[in-house]
Amino acid sequence: MTNSSTPTGYDVAVLGGGVAGCVLAARLSEDPGRSVCLVEAGPDHGPRPADWPRKVLDARALPRDDVWERHGAAHRIRARILGGSSCINGAWNTWGSHADHAEWTRAGGERWSATALEPYRLRAMERMGLRAVPDDELSVWASAALLAARDLGHEEVDMAAPGPPGCGRPLLNAVDGLRFNAAFAYLDPATRSRPNLTILGDALVDRLDIRSGRAHGVRVVLGGRQVTLTADTYVLACGTFGTPTVLMRSGVGPAAHLKEHGIRCEVNLPGVGADLSDQPGVFVPLSPTRELNAALAAKEADGKLYVSRMLIRAASAYCPDGSWDLHLLPTAGPPLFGGLPPGQYEAGVSVFLMKPASRGHVRLRSADPAGPPEIAPALLTDPDGRDIAIVRSGLEQVEELASAMKSLAAPRAGTPAHALPDDELRSRVGTYWHPVGTCAMGPAGDPRAVVDGQGAVHGVAGLRVVDASILPTVPAANTQLPVLAAAEMLAEALTT
Repeated sequence: MTNSSTPTGYDVAVLGGGVAGCVLAARLSEDPGRSVCLVEAGPDHGPRPADWPRKVLDARALPRDDVWERHGAAHRIRARILGGSSCINGAWNTWGSHADHAEWTRAGGERWSATALEPYRLRAMERMGLRAVPDDELSVWASAALLAARDLGHEEVDMAAPGPPGCGRPLLNAVDGLRFNAAFAYLDPATRSRPNLTILGDALVDRLDIRSGRAHGVRVVLGGRQVTLTADTYVLACGTFGTPTVLMRSGVGPAAHLKEHGIRCEVNLPGVGADLSDQPGVFVPLSPTRELNAALAAKEADGKLYVSRMLIRAASAYCPDGSWDLHLLPTAGPPLFGGLPPGQYEAGVSVFLMKPASRGHVRLRSADPAGPPEIAPALLTDPDGRDIAIVRSGLEQVEELASAMKSLAAPRAGTPAHALPDDELRSRVGTYWHPVGTCAMGPAGDPRAVVDGQGAVHGVAGLRVVDASILPTVPAANTQLPVLAAAEMLAEALTT
């Protein structure tokens, strides 16, 4: 049920209604004896897809209405709506490498191994209704890219399962252009009808009341007034940018930074907001032929034009055997930013660095929960220059792929992207929108660790974090499916 005049005491308060929060609310409320409250800062449009905004439902675009900052920099984009990033992303689901799980296992224990997470991966795939890209959604550009990738020696692989490098199609949480977000999948009418589940939309989490090493309540701005909710267990799921700021406003974080903002430090955890990791990318534009523009226009008129429907997971010389550290993403269609005259389209290939060494941070600008945080992604800034070297390697592979597709789109004049000076290359860097790491898991003895392998916050009883912020390293994948699987696993850990 959704009710703004609800009791304030619950067994579990899930703070954040994004991908992880939807999983947690659904799984934890399966026990009728456990009362659960799900708190989301953005709107809840209800159980019927027909009542949701058309832009949110359209899987052909990346809607930007329900975000925290409408006109912020691209790397700051984060959803503010029930269902979270699953409402505004490309509806792609891919899986990482065994090397990812080795990193996570060292930080959080065996529950993070590929084998242990496998049943939760499958459970999430079933609940989200994931499906392969159908042939009729492949444009002439995507089909040509698949053929070119095979000719260049990339074997076709299952992108949403453990395996080797290769090319293929992602799995989609979308059918016939309709985006099926996590709120639809996990908070369906049957789930919402549970009397032990309360969903509070348009409710901004301010801070937790933390005293003597325990969480005693959470302050929420609801209907313009402050409300304090209490629970036996609080689970933060506000995302890689939101969760650390809630913790810092609550007095959990780097002591010196909290003092700057007049916040009493309850638990000094230097890792809160630190170690931000995101996947940088560079787009190489190409000039579409008249024939490609015509084919794309016909596909769009048929309602079947999708900018991207295949990818290549590729390896640089820095990559462990059997793994990959690059995504090569051919795209063709309406531009993501700006516009073009009717009948003309943008075409090109992007390279994304999947396993960056660079680390940024999230910090408070003020103690005001409505104020935007300081977000410094620090892309391509590692002191050894490893990240920019891998991006250059990927750009060389992009040029090889583009050459194999030159009958559809020609390279543009000028210096090849891989040969650009460092400063110019950095000026072209964008993001894949997969930030992690700002509340990284690790043992209590690690000064940078914020939570343990079950998401329990070090030094604070009754408080857990379950979202992408706890991943100590970003997987070599789009993060939606890994976060869904992790939330499935940690929801079960909370109930046993």
